[in-house]
Amino acid sequence: MTALQNPLALIGRLLIAYLFIPAGWGKIGAGFAGTAGYIASKGLPLPEAGAALAIIVELGCGLMVLVGLKTRWAALALALFTLASAIFFHNFWAVPEAQQMVQKLMFNKNIAITGGLLILAAFGAGAFSLDGRNKR
Repeated sequence: MTALQNPLALIGRLLIAYLFIPAGWGKIGAGFAGTAGYIASKGLPLPEAGAALAIIVELGCGLMVLVGLKTRWAALALALFTLASAIFFHNFWAVPEAQQMVQKLMFNKNIAITGGLLILAAFGAGAFSLDGRNKR
């Protein structure tokens, strides 16, 4: 299994980045107003600042995870962002019964992604990364 650690870490980083980079990119431009509106609809303060923060975290930290640069910190930021997203945007306990199943599924998905990001934060990007290259 040791021989597979670095290739699996790379594949894992690519798959995590696949989730966050397009989401962050989609919030730029026309998607910004919709994102800010959605944040406001949840009763959160400063929706424009929240939308900007979402872009920075999803796109910025997503790219950092992709290339393996400061991966542990980027993964930790994404983990906190994803956990907050689960709590504020997929609060299945506070929606009508007809929406609970989908929101619980999305909440659980975010919790699982948070777990994977915490593992990445704990163990790092592996040798096939800028972090790994800088160690040598």
